Amino acid sequence: MLDKVVITDTSCLIALSKLEVISILQKLYSEVIVTSEIVDEFGEALPDWIKIQNASNLNYKKLLENILDAGEASAIALALELKDVILILDDLKGRKEAQKLGFKITGTLGVLFKAKQNGFITEIKPYIEKLKNVGFRISEEIEMELLLKSNELNS
Repeated sequence: MLDKVVITDTSCLIALSKLEVISILQKLYSEVIVTSEIVDEFGEALPDWIKIQNASNLNYKKLLENILDAGEASAIALALELKDVILILDDLKGRKEAQKLGFKITGTLGVLFKAKQNGFITEIKPYIEKLKNVGFRISEEIEMELLLKSNELNS
């Protein structure tokens, strides 16, 4: 385990599950947390190493639900109560709200990049292709930047 505690939203769980590499989260982070809303959105059994925890202050969660979906709102509300966490969010609205609040954020692609940097996967390009094939939206600019940083632009 290399890094700190993360709270992940549903999209990352779905993507890593479809790629059959959800265990990367356990290898990269000391603790992986989701909320009950995220469990419901995911709709599948989670590995037992993923901790389920909910925010105790529901007022802020309700406010966030006016602009974000329930999973993202619950993740950000919980992050407000925990110290020094990273939020894994893919949705732009959710990322912007988390940034406004000063949280460290990453996304599914950031998790895959970190996994490659740490030797848990050998290439990121096949995962990007698989994600695009299952409807995960990745801008061409982000894809090129990621492949360049991963030294895979010509592979």
